Amino acid sequence: MDGNAVSWADLLQRWALVEADLHTEYGIDVDQPGILLTRTWRWLRVRILGLLSADTRTARSLTPEDRHHRR
Repeated sequence: MDGNAVSWADLLQRWALVEADLHTEYGIDVDQPGILLTRTWRWLRVRILGLLSADTRTARSLTPEDRHHRR
């Protein structure tokens, strides 16, 4: 995301996108019983931050519209 700060509040506001991207990118279904209880916060954090480095719904939603069209 080229150094623009993204807050956890920004990500939580887009949780539906984050959840869909976790499934698409990593095969993680956060609704799977116990999945988040058996993993560390670091494990989840690394994967969520990874969504910002890929062409995901989450990353696109945090990219200014004019930059998205210039690609």
